[in-house]
Amino acid sequence: MTHLSPAATPATLKEPALSRLLFADPRLAPLWLILRVYVGYEWLSAGWGKISNPAGVWVGEKAGVAVSGFLNGAIAKSSGDKPEVAGWYAWFVENVALPNAVVFSYMVAYGELLVGIALILGLFTGIAAFFGGFLNANFLLAGTLSSNPLLFILATWLVLGWRVAGWWGLDRWILPRFGVSERPGALPAEPTSQRRQGDAVR
Repeated sequence: MTHLSPAATPATLKEPALSRLLFADPRLAPLWLILRVYVGYEWLSAGWGKISNPAGVWVGEKAGVAVSGFLNGAIAKSSGDKPEVAGWYAWFVENVALPNAVVFSYMVAYGELLVGIALILGLFTGIAAFFGGFLNANFLLAGTLSSNPLLFILATWLVLGWRVAGWWGLDRWILPRFGVSERPGALPAEPTSQRRQGDAVR
């Protein structure tokens, strides 16, 4: 069997100490917990408000009514001397989202709820934050500011700190099952068998 020589081994980039401290050091887990729970609560409240809406304009008999109004507003903002919505996004809204308003209504309502629950529990924090940021980006592209810029920034930070953002949460026990080190920033030890084979080749 042919083995790769040390010179053929792919190079790895060393992570700066500041980056490890901010995004992979469990000592900062309390800070990440505050950010994570705050963002999670905002999404949970928004999603639950839509799902429990008594008029059923998001989820229920009248599903799609609220999101249709929102999407039509986005299309209206794409015209004029200073449009707030880009033409390509207005095309997407008019030709894809609006004809499927009921589907998008359920996706938004339950998407917000699931993102909020996952962030509060610290479950697959990086993935949950990514989808939360994706929702924020779509709201921003549709011309809606509100709290979306702040939540988008915080979601980006949570994605960057995914290794430790859920340290005080379920990720602490779940991520190691997917090969993530229990000590963020530490490189996995090289198996003994591979070291012996490498020594034999040299």
